Amino acid sequence: MVRRTKTEALETRNRLLDAAERLFQAKGVSSTTLADIATAAGATRGAVYHHFHDKADLFNAMMERVTMPLEASLADVGCGAPDTEDPLQAIRDAMLHALRQTANDERTRRVFEVATHKVEYVDEMQAVRDRHLRVRNECMAMTRVALQEAVRRQGVTLPVPLATAALGLHVMVDGLIQNWLLDPQAFDLVRHGRQTMDTYLSGLGLSLSPARARRPSAAVRAKPAAGAARPAP
Repeated sequence: MVRRTKTEALETRNRLLDAAERLFQAKGVSSTTLADIATAAGATRGAVYHHFHDKADLFNAMMERVTMPLEASLADVGCGAPDTEDPLQAIRDAMLHALRQTANDERTRRVFEVATHKVEYVDEMQAVRDRHLRVRNECMAMTRVALQEAVRRQGVTLPVPLATAALGLHVMVDGLIQNWLLDPQAFDLVRHGRQTMDTYLSGLGLSLSPARARRPSAAVRAKPAAGAARPAP
């Protein structure tokens, strides 16, 4: 009986998160109430507060189910680690994987759209802003380390400070995703992303290995897209 109760509680929690994803995408976060989410999930407001402290807590739980593409990809390939075969290729592969995941995985795309276009950082949602900043800073740090190692190995001098180069690469990829979400039919996210990123890296004076530039690293090839094992509702 206890096991069934725990299973039912988990199912209720997931229904609430599924409903939140759909409503946040359709109505925006500020216009969606916890009562709306409870009704859409076929649950009570009491069930919502049993699982989540407030809307920000629910929102962050929704985000945790689908790790944001750049965050997951950069961590998985170990960009900049001493034993990384090619740090520049690793960071390129990581960012291309993030673009592919956004373009091809429905749940990732929906949550990313909510996180970038449907949330206002006001009142109780300040906790969401804090999480966004933490993830952004972690991604920036990994990008900076990878670029620094690539510069060291290739023996080049960047035309701009390292921090500026890392910032430019991060906001370029992030901006590509955000613009694509506004109109997915406007351009091919992966193809244009690859071309733009390669042009940027070349402009920094960095060289990609021709052989490795044609294929993703083993770490990225091995990782399935978040949510791929379970279709989005």
